[in-house]
Amino acid sequence: MLGRSDVEAGASEDVLNRYAIQSPETEALLPTSRPEVPTSSSAAHSKASHFASKSCGQAKFGVLHVSAAFVLGSVACLLAQYAICGTNCFSSKDGSSSAAPKSHAIEGIVSAFAPPYVGSTEVHNFPPTKPTNAYPSLFPSNVGYAGGTPTGAEAAVVVTAPAYPLHTGQCSHQLLQPAKLLSQNEKGDDLDDGIDDFKKKKKSKFDLFRSWGNLSPWYSVERGRFGVDSSAEVPDTCQITALHFLHRHGARYPTAWSSYAGPAKFATKLHKSPELWNASGSLEFLNDWTYKLGEELLTPFGRQQLYDLGISTRMKYGFLLQNFTEKNVLPVFRTESQDRMLASAMNFAIGFFGYPFDGQYQQLITIEEKGFNNTLAPYKTCPNADIKTKSERGTWYLERWAAIYLKDAHKRLQKQFGDFDLTIEDVHTMQQLCPYETVALGYSKFCELFTEEEWEGFNYALDLQFWYGSAFGSPVARVQGIGYVQELVARLTHTPIETHNSSTNATINDNPITFPLGQSLYVDATHEVVVLNIITALNLSTLAASGTLPYTHIPKDRSFKVAELAPFATNMQFQILECTSLPGPQIRIIINDAVVPLTGIRGCAEQKDGMCPVETFVKAQKEIIKNTDWTYDCHGDWTVPPGTDWETTTGDAPRKQ
Repeated sequence: MLGRSDVEAGASEDVLNRYAIQSPETEALLPTSRPEVPTSSSAAHSKASHFASKSCGQAKFGVLHVSAAFVLGSVACLLAQYAICGTNCFSSKDGSSSAAPKSHAIEGIVSAFAPPYVGSTEVHNFPPTKPTNAYPSLFPSNVGYAGGTPTGAEAAVVVTAPAYPLHTGQCSHQLLQPAKLLSQNEKGDDLDDGIDDFKKKKKSKFDLFRSWGNLSPWYSVERGRFGVDSSAEVPDTCQITALHFLHRHGARYPTAWSSYAGPAKFATKLHKSPELWNASGSLEFLNDWTYKLGEELLTPFGRQQLYDLGISTRMKYGFLLQNFTEKNVLPVFRTESQDRMLASAMNFAIGFFGYPFDGQYQQLITIEEKGFNNTLAPYKTCPNADIKTKSERGTWYLERWAAIYLKDAHKRLQKQFGDFDLTIEDVHTMQQLCPYETVALGYSKFCELFTEEEWEGFNYALDLQFWYGSAFGSPVARVQGIGYVQELVARLTHTPIETHNSSTNATINDNPITFPLGQSLYVDATHEVVVLNIITALNLSTLAASGTLPYTHIPKDRSFKVAELAPFATNMQFQILECTSLPGPQIRIIINDAVVPLTGIRGCAEQKDGMCPVETFVKAQKEIIKNTDWTYDCHGDWTVPPGTDWETTTGDAPRKQ
């Protein structure tokens, strides 16, 4: 996994072992005890007790004693200063002898150095490993006497409601934004950061939570944003007969590694040399800051995201469960073995089915590990996805863009950091800490440090990373998404997969129990990189209509935004419809409540509600499957140069010569 560009999927055990030795990202997670500092009141009490214990009859000293002590003390101080810094203590750089001794001062204010615990990892282990009051037999989960349990009709909001319910992304406002962000006037400089017109005008619709790329909480994308002026509710004359639902896990802690920046790396850097710096101004909070983030796991907010997503999906599509009752079968949902993936699926299930969900559905848990074919984690069986020059191409663009859009911020923050060697990468990491701390702790002081324009720059930096690492600009994007496309075609046609020549798993896919066909509802959980792989493999090319992304500036009206396509808990709906106004079953794709045009798919004409005949859609996807060479793309010995010397907008590897 060290070769993969995204920071999403975590790492295998052997990689983590290597990482533990080599990387400061993991090193920062080693618990470091914070020394107990006595409070002022206890210190005062101690001092008072000390003086109170002295005898009243102490020896008295004369003027001669005091004068001699003063002279000797002064001489000792001068000798100590000379021993430490030589003649520099007594003369300035210009030769003047009147310069004051060097001190750790900012803007004339002498500061103490940061305490040694700064940047250390703070961990609260819960639950206790061996609680003394644990008696499960006295606390059963069901004692009977449930009372009446008659059920009612299933919800069908997507069919019956006069409007489609939209999602703001904040989950009942559990997350807090800063009261205000840094303004241009407060920046105190006028450097050109290369952000087109973004720096010259204040955006009236700016939303911090929607400016974090893949770290944004999911929200309903504006109607028409992708090019179809239609809502996700059922079009007139149509009815929904099936739904294929694909979603990402919820908000999480940082992963154990990253190709660029990384919150734990920054914490480690602070913790290694607190004696060299002291922060002031807007960074003063760092003088007492500790690293409170874990690794890989869902945060409480992330759990809520999937729980809420399960509820909203049941409210919209609950009526599809009637199909299972009529056939006397249970739905089969899929997720992966990774902790946050399983936890996301369980929280979704509790929201969708309610507690307890036993007997209401079956949860298939595929193994995310090398050696196991898995369409929801295809990188595990695609060796070229482990080669940085092929799978981490976005880092080259991100580094160059960061040097442009963070130039002002770097200059501004360095002034408040004393002698700390603050790099552009550190500043980008401080931006990362804003969303990570917010979704984990509810609020982050790091969010206050940057302007709207700098947050736009951060958002675009993640667009660059994922466009070139996991989507249309990556040479290994389409091939990693093709296995899921094969499964989708099998489900749409109610026929087994013909040939297993990608990340599909024959053991699972050829078994009608673990991979049922002909059902009205499918729910799959995966990572954001795989969602982008699948978008690319399907050839939803309107999302790449604005072309390759430059690292020099933010293009106006770009069609590809990761915050819209792959945020935390992102979701894709593949609606299957029957319409009296159109012949045969229709399909349309909805990403985060916005309809996506299917005109990039061969044979799919422009349609006002974004629909395409299933037969036409399937034929085009079969052609894409046929033209995708898993052996060459994932195992071939091809190369691509870094940066703009080679680019693609289809997610394909360079073809054989």
